[in-house]
Amino acid sequence: MTEVPEGLPAVGEAVRDTVRDRVGRVTGHEGPYVQVRPLGGGREWDADPGRLRALTQDELLSALVAEANARSGQAW
Repeated sequence: MTEVPEGLPAVGEAVRDTVRDRVGRVTGHEGPYVQVRPLGGGREWDADPGRLRALTQDELLSALVAEANARSGQAW
């Protein structure tokens, strides 16, 4: 298992990028950045680790439901 540098979120952790106001899962660490991919898949982006915060369980559930609704074309 690859060790995560101190202070960085672990690969697979759900986070909010407070600069872009987007949520996703950490997919890796490269140089000074953290790579994040949207929860429903899509293009990765580089994020400043100092501007990321872990999602609470409630926030993660809400984001996953919103993603599922968007895929199904339903608006609630």
